[in-house]
Amino acid sequence: MPTVLITGANRGLGLEFARQYKAAGWDVIATCRDPIGADALGALGVEELALDVAEPGAIPVFASRLEGRPLDLLVCNAGVYGGAQALTEVDIAAWEHTFRVNTIAPLKLTEALLPNLRLAPGAKAVYVSSLMASMTENTSGGEYIYRSSKAALNAVVKSLSLDLRADGITVAALHPGWVRTDMGGPNGMIDAPESVTGLRRVIDGLTPADSGRFLAYTGANVPW
Repeated sequence: MPTVLITGANRGLGLEFARQYKAAGWDVIATCRDPIGADALGALGVEELALDVAEPGAIPVFASRLEGRPLDLLVCNAGVYGGAQALTEVDIAAWEHTFRVNTIAPLKLTEALLPNLRLAPGAKAVYVSSLMASMTENTSGGEYIYRSSKAALNAVVKSLSLDLRADGITVAALHPGWVRTDMGGPNGMIDAPESVTGLRRVIDGLTPADSGRFLAYTGANVPW
């Protein structure tokens, strides 16, 4: 039975990832800050572990609990938006926090779980990015905090694809679409089940030759 670890699994895309991988017969390790309060996640019957990705010291402690367990797939989904982001409203503290969650935590978690990924032949690590990370597609401006944190995440993913090549670990940045979630809001174009169904199809199809790509839930390339 393959094993997947999903961050930010208490709601939205993370919860749907947990639901679908559980239904597909995977061993699911689902993390969030407060599993006790995550009723919907608890109802799935997956393994729930507490992890606050914004706390740097929490990641190595968390990883030590998984010592010796092969990890076939890491889904770095936990993310925050960052509050008001008009040109005159950007808050530095919010920006720093957003970078900790959206950019630094995925890198440090990958680093901490490398021994687990190396134990699983053909392991993959995927990172939920956003079309808003694309400089090519930025035609409206604004959203300084979120855009920059996800663009930086894409840079992390590209470097990981090169650094982990020798380990046979495939990595990719994924755009989930504009999804109707707490973060995406009620006007999103698709719902979480449709997004995650597409993302899982993309993940399943990833080969080492795809490592470092930026892909939409439809399988299309997203321009940097």
